[in-house]
Amino acid sequence: MDFEFNEEQRQVKMSVREFAEGELAPHVREWDESQHFPSELMPKLAAQGFMGVIFPEEYGGAGMGYVEYVAIIEELSRVDGSVGISVAAHNSLCSNHIFLFGTEEQKRKFLVPLASGEKLGAWGLTEPQAGSDASGTRTTAVRKGEGWVVNGSKNFITHAIHGDVCVAMASTDRAMRSKGITAFIFEKGTRGFGPGKKEDKLGLRASETASVIFEDCEIPDGNRLGGEGLGFINAMQVLDGGRISIAALSLGIAQGAYESAVRYSKERQQFGQPISNFQAIQFKLADMATQIEAARLLTYRAAALKDAGRKTTKESSMAKLYASEVAVKVSEEAIQIHGGYGYTKDYPPEKFWRDSKLCTIGEGTSEIQRLIIAKQILSNT
Repeated sequence: MDFEFNEEQRQVKMSVREFAEGELAPHVREWDESQHFPSELMPKLAAQGFMGVIFPEEYGGAGMGYVEYVAIIEELSRVDGSVGISVAAHNSLCSNHIFLFGTEEQKRKFLVPLASGEKLGAWGLTEPQAGSDASGTRTTAVRKGEGWVVNGSKNFITHAIHGDVCVAMASTDRAMRSKGITAFIFEKGTRGFGPGKKEDKLGLRASETASVIFEDCEIPDGNRLGGEGLGFINAMQVLDGGRISIAALSLGIAQGAYESAVRYSKERQQFGQPISNFQAIQFKLADMATQIEAARLLTYRAAALKDAGRKTTKESSMAKLYASEVAVKVSEEAIQIHGGYGYTKDYPPEKFWRDSKLCTIGEGTSEIQRLIIAKQILSNT
């Protein structure tokens, strides 16, 4: 296997790093402390092609692949995971669901402005009573004439407030459970559809997370996305790609924490020398670097397989599981290397650590990933 970037991919990676250092780094602490969602940044992200990375140019996208996509999410998250997860959720969930399962008319109407960055996307699967068991969806969609009436709610939704387009799952046949769930597209301003409570989160605080509420929300059948009863199945297919993006998010967070630890270890003097001279610190850095490289290989392997048109259910879950847990471990070790300063907001590790924890929960917990991997292993033996 060729693990080297080609010249174009290297240029993409370096241009994103330059963008992140210039546009994100000066504001990271401010955005985090105020929980400010940087909507003013969205046009700049769009101008770079980050809002439609994996979509063809005919639909307003940048026409790149998953390898480039992982590089972009990694480099953004190396500086600020909040921006990384916003770009990831917009691309791999909302926009990708429409790209994979929408009609040509839906792609022209909804995907083009999403991929070009003119509009911001949200995606709703989780509910207060349906988390890991997403098949237990209670939001309902009932036929009314030529359309549907939707009632219920979704929670932990990225871009629930600022999002212009939301893809959400609703039960159209409760008796069929997962086979009775259908996906629908909702537009901001639609009567009966709007944001609910904004969450006050531990980490990724500049990424907007809130609930969305449906109260007798009427939409036309033209807003049904994919076949009736196929919403849950399609959502699981969407998550195969989404989990690669969470692995990339984890990778970037881990890399950022690791780099801060290396830098600090060379600057911090104890007993008359830099602490990087001590074997205890060297062993920590060696383990961190090795774990990150292993996570990187799993993540880019999944991305390469995705670009090759291969099914990646197992590989996506492996990358997401391992990279997310590495992000937590590496961030914690970065705090330890910083000592007391690592526990303060004056240094980067505490934020990387807070941001990292969501990676083991969002888009399927670590426990769910292990179930998926085991099922894939056992079904092929």
